[in-house]
Amino acid sequence: MDQITQILDRLLALHPKEIDLSLGRMERLLAALGSPHTKLPPVIHVAGTNGKGSVTATMRAILEASGKRCHVYTSPHLVSFNERIRLGHDGQFVPDPLLYDALHRCEEANAGSEITFFEITTAAAFLLFSEHPADVVLLEVGLGGRLDATNMIEKPLVSVITPVSMDHEKFLGNDLAAIAAEKAGIIKNGQPVVCAPQDDAAIRVIERQAARCKSSLQVSGQDFQAVPDHGRMVFQDQDQLIDLPCPALGGAHQFDNTGLAIAALKAAGLLPDAATLSQGLRNVRWPGRLQPVGHGPLLDICPEGAEFWIDGGHNPGAGVSVSRFMGELEERSPRPLYLIAGMLVTKDPVGFFRPFHGLVHHVGTVPITTTNTGRSPEELADLARCAELEATPFQSLDAALADVAACAKADGVPPRILVCGSLYLAGEVLVRNGMLPD
Repeated sequence: MDQITQILDRLLALHPKEIDLSLGRMERLLAALGSPHTKLPPVIHVAGTNGKGSVTATMRAILEASGKRCHVYTSPHLVSFNERIRLGHDGQFVPDPLLYDALHRCEEANAGSEITFFEITTAAAFLLFSEHPADVVLLEVGLGGRLDATNMIEKPLVSVITPVSMDHEKFLGNDLAAIAAEKAGIIKNGQPVVCAPQDDAAIRVIERQAARCKSSLQVSGQDFQAVPDHGRMVFQDQDQLIDLPCPALGGAHQFDNTGLAIAALKAAGLLPDAATLSQGLRNVRWPGRLQPVGHGPLLDICPEGAEFWIDGGHNPGAGVSVSRFMGELEERSPRPLYLIAGMLVTKDPVGFFRPFHGLVHHVGTVPITTTNTGRSPEELADLARCAELEATPFQSLDAALADVAACAKADGVPPRILVCGSLYLAGEVLVRNGMLPD
């Protein structure tokens, strides 16, 4: 076991719960570390249920195209913990020696006190970001916002709220308004806010919080928009109209995500000229989200001509976006769609699967081997059937793929395969196929 794994295992054991939302432990640890969160480059803070990673990746690509150095904090990771922390001096994931040093210093400063894994690793990210040069910090909320460990930032350049939907109800509340109130907790006095399109219950809460904080609020679809236009994308707000390439990431929802990223950078005073903006949009990468697989050992064992996609979305909102994208593919190029799904026990499989009704030929459910919090294939298959999908449990990804191959051979039509339901599962597939994030 390497040093990083050892120290991460020790940090995991510091609190009996994986999630315990509070800011008190962060305040204590950051004070012991010399308050690194007060010594960061300017911060753009991103909360929301779905799309945080895509919006953050889009902002990073645009900023880097304009010559800016970005520190980036995202979670969870797909394969390696290092993916959560990207340092602006070279734009790469934090290397092991720097990561170990920061984690070790946080462990020593914490002195064995109770603290969650996310809190102490967020403190390590703040430590790294305070000690290495960059122009901007792109800071993604872990869970919720109001009591999230990242919410120690007092004056972000801009607060960004992506689409809010039902997820993590046990921690955030049982209705959309309660969840939106937690997300809106990142809004800070007098600092601008940009917001994705929201359901009425969510936007009312966000508007009230922005008004309380005397923060200007811009809402997608009202104050700005990014829409397809003859094979291109047009971004428009009250000041300008910009002709741009379409989003590099798949799915109609990426137009809203891209518009939100552009509006956020504009609110922060960091939007480059149209040519640089276009260059940045072409460079956006965000692994494990509607990611096509064009080669590799997994594709080699699929039927000839098969399409293979990976997506880590895992809540009802993600189910809507991903199923819509698969429906668009079906309209353009019909072929049977097979889902291979694995999900955590904390997620809502019926809500995720329901939007796929009428679109999916069959669901194969598989275990997730990199966590002990995954649902059994048998239970997940039962829940897929509750969403009126045909489903069969398998004990491995290979067995599920072999079943798809047998069905495709009998049908005589190359299949479309989507591995979905969990970022853990997406990470396993990327490792198996030799497609490590970079």
